[in-house]
Amino acid sequence: MARESSDSDTAPDAAAICSALDDPDCRTIIRHLEEPMTAAELTDHCDIPQSTLYRKLELLSEATLLEESTEIRPDGHHASTYRVAFTEIQLGLDDDRRLSATVDRPERTTEERLADLWSEVREGV
Repeated sequence: MARESSDSDTAPDAAAICSALDDPDCRTIIRHLEEPMTAAELTDHCDIPQSTLYRKLELLSEATLLEESTEIRPDGHHASTYRVAFTEIQLGLDDDRRLSATVDRPERTTEERLADLWSEVREGV
């Protein structure tokens, strides 16, 4: 499903960012993600069919605008949650006159870093 977008070494693709932000459903998802939510919660809040929602989450994740992490629950039924992975986006032209993007990222909390580690452990199983 959606991939982790915390790879700070990789420059974000300006075309992918513009494509995601041009999509009205993607903008709706971003607008409703004031705090991390599951896909089911987003479906309810955004009034977007779940199959469409997953495609939009993938588009936003590929553009490095969302992060997916695992919410660890006491009952053992862990869930993927999504959060906005930027605070500001700047578009510009690079030296070759190609569109470039700079994305400012929010600070990660201890709980978010722990959830990321748990996600990596689960993927390795």
